[in-house]
Amino acid sequence: MARVGLTTERLVRAGADLADEAGFDQVTASALARRFDVKVASLYSHVKSSHDLKTRIALLALEELAELLAGALAGRAGKDALTAYANVYRDYAREHPGRYAAGQLRLDPETAGASAGGRHADMARAILRGYDLAEPDHTAAVRLLGSVVHGYVSLEMGGGFSHSAPDTQETWSRILDALDALLRNWPA
Repeated sequence: MARVGLTTERLVRAGADLADEAGFDQVTASALARRFDVKVASLYSHVKSSHDLKTRIALLALEELAELLAGALAGRAGKDALTAYANVYRDYAREHPGRYAAGQLRLDPETAGASAGGRHADMARAILRGYDLAEPDHTAAVRLLGSVVHGYVSLEMGGGFSHSAPDTQETWSRILDALDALLRNWPA
């Protein structure tokens, strides 16, 4: 074991890299053991199971995204903040498709509550304060923002827009314009 220097952090990062290369669904303890040229049993002193490994990768992805979002949103408001927020998710999904997929993993309530996922929601709510929405519209707008961003990114990553014009960047910009207009003119 000492020859490969296994640690929980090293395994989780290697698992995240594997997810980006091969897909999140391909991350297993046995695939990771092959990567380190060790027996699967060697991993179990660092992670409990493949599910534990995937949960830790999800937590890593949520934390990485939260840090990127915080940096991108600093000092921004309104459409500028909305665009920065959406672009962080899209760019992260393009650069780290496996980690992005991991960030969608359903976590148990306790784990979710302790994750950086709450920071994501807080930042979405902060953006939407600039649009002067009251509850329950504020919650609906947070859900709309997440649905639009994740929906577009997922379809784009799956090749759903590769068959036709216009270019996906042009469509993305128009969608963000439309989302901004909708948020500024939220229906009563």
